[in-house]
Parts: sequence; structure tokens; C-alpha cells
Amino acid sequence: MIQRSNELNAWLDERFNQYDIAPVSDDASFRRYFRVTPVGNAQRFIVMDAPPDKEDVAPFIDIAKRLRAAGLNAPQVHARDEARGFLLLDDFADRQYLGELNDDSVERLYGDALGALAVMQACVPSDGLPDYDETLLRAEMQLFPDWLLDRQLGLKLDDGDRRRLDSVFDLLVENALAQPRVFVHRDYHSRNLMRLEKANPGILDFQDAVNGPLTYDLVSLLRDCYVCWPRERVVDWAWGYFDLAVQSGILREENEKDFLRWFDLMGIQRQLKAAGIFARLNLRDGKPGYLGDIPRTLGYIVEVAPDYPELEAFGEWLRGRVLPRL
Repeated sequence: MIQRSNELNAWLDERFNQYDIAPVSDDASFRRYFRVTPVGNAQRFIVMDAPPDKEDVAPFIDIAKRLRAAGLNAPQVHARDEARGFLLLDDFADRQYLGELNDDSVERLYGDALGALAVMQACVPSDGLPDYDETLLRAEMQLFPDWLLDRQLGLKLDDGDRRRLDSVFDLLVENALAQPRVFVHRDYHSRNLMRLEKANPGILDFQDAVNGPLTYDLVSLLRDCYVCWPRERVVDWAWGYFDLAVQSGILREENEKDFLRWFDLMGIQRQLKAAGIFARLNLRDGKPGYLGDIPRTLGYIVEVAPDYPELEAFGEWLRGRVLPRL
């Protein structure tokens, strides 16, 4: 770690005569971020430190360029060293959506985020990005039994449990693959959106973007693992986005009959994945802070499952077998 810090400081020394540097965030990956304030320069920067044996900065550079070309507010890359994993970026300051959302601000902030999402889906090309295919969808959901049920909770599945889980996974994969394919940010939520006075929101953490289901980013935003809103309000926002997507040419009026099911079931796929990731962050990476978000994340599934007969038993199983262990 000391050697890595020395390499980063040497890289910055090549660009600035004097500067202050301070850590700015704890990331759910191997990346680290620091704020760089050059002495005598009013502009501040963020430097990304992505160890090249663990992270590749090329996707970040590529996606940032795509988003900015569509008029979206992604950080500009001011300097790069791809071989060593250093990027010098715009500083979007510290006003994460997560800390800014409240009853007075949410309509405006979500309105900006939904507008940006429509531009993203209508205007950002997804060619050349990984496909959010069946293999990836299943691998993500498998994090739930592997990391949360087995390793975190010590819950051993019997044959009936495994059949139930397999049936749910089949249903969720079918739902995801039935949707129109668009550019998918893949982590479009309150911790990766920054409140800005101009060109709101600032969009971060997009390097894992894929070509995938239309409702994935929408459900990431509206059924956020870190902040929860009343279900009726979420559904109203989702339908508002449907109208916007039709106006933008992303969806057609005839998609109305499938839209809410796409949205609800896509959310369950993402929530199973997220719960598994939170357990893995605790057990593998020594980051227990995400464990407190698991009940909220699985609570969405318990809330939605009764609306779909094929998921009702799964929701009851989560309520009775899993949530009490948390």
C-alpha cells in the first residue's frame, strides 16, 4: 500500500508543483479515490487509483466518453496512465443523492435522474459492451445462495429449497431476456449520482456498463438498496418513466401490458444479486458496513412477491427462513 501511494504521488508530482491530497470515499471495489487540490489553482480534481492487477481503467475511459458525447454529465478524464491505473477526473464535490434525497427534494432530483436515464437509453450506444446474457444473470443471482445463505447465514438448502430457487432464477432470466436491450449503467442509484447545480446529476461508477434489459437501471434507481420510498410512489415514478420512454422512442405503447412485470421481476434479480454482494463484501473484503442494507434489499422482494403467484411461495420462504436470521 505504501509503494502504491508513493507511485500515485510521483504521478501527481509530474502534473502539479504543489497540491493537497485527501481520501474522499470508500468504494465497494479495489479502487480508491482521492481529492487533489493544487495550490494556487481554483479547480479541484479527483484521482482514481485502480491497481492494474485488480482493475482495468479502460472501460471507465470508454464509457465516460460515450456518456459525455450524449450530453450527460460524466467526469472528464484530464490525465491518464492506463498501465499504472491512475486517472485524473473532474471533481463533482460531495453531495451524493443519498444524502440529498428527502420529501422536498426527491421529485426534482429523481426527475433529473430519470431524464438523464432516458437520454442514456436513447442516445448512448451499447455496441461493443458485454451482453447482459443468461450466463451473467445466473452468475449474479448465484451470489445470493453462495455468499448470503451459505457463508453469511449458515443456511443449508434442502432439495425443495434448491428447486424453488432454480424455478425463481429461471423466471427472472426469462423476464430479463424478454425486454428491449439498451445501454445499462448497472449501478444507477443514489450513491453514484451527485447533486450538482448545473447539468444535474453527475454520473459516476459506470465502468461495468453492459448491453441489457431496459428496466435494470430504472429499478436500481427507484428500488435503491440504500434508500426506500413508499411502493405506490415508486410505481407512479416507474409509470412516469414509461411515458417518457415512449416519447423518446425507447418503448412502444404496446409494451404497457408487460412493463410493470418487467420492472418488478428485474428488481428481484438485482436485489438477490445485491444481497449476495453485500455478504461477499463483508466476508471476503472485510467491509461489514453493507450488511445493514440487506434487510431493505430483500424486503423489496417480500413486498412484491405476493403480486405474482409464481413468486408468492418464494416471498414467504424469504420472510420465514431468511429475514429472521438477519
